[in-house]
Amino acid sequence: MGRHPPHAAIRTLRGWAIYVLQDAGAIHECEEHGWAKDRADPHAREHALDIARQVPPYGLSPDQAVAEIREVLDSTGDTCPECE
Repeated sequence: MGRHPPHAAIRTLRGWAIYVLQDAGAIHECEEHGWAKDRADPHAREHALDIARQVPPYGLSPDQAVAEIREVLDSTGDTCPECE
């Protein structure tokens, strides 16, 4: 299921969600500008959601962790706004 950073390495819930999504291959960074871009890979998305369900951050329920993953996915486009 991929590696998971120590809790001290992730400072925000959004940061945790971005890490999980990148680790699962659901999003990647624009190489030029650093914006997160959605890969539109349903298998990678499901893998990220599985991680959230199985290994939610300390103090969060699996449902809350899944909700954060979905929120980040919903706010991430498939293009970099600076490349357009």
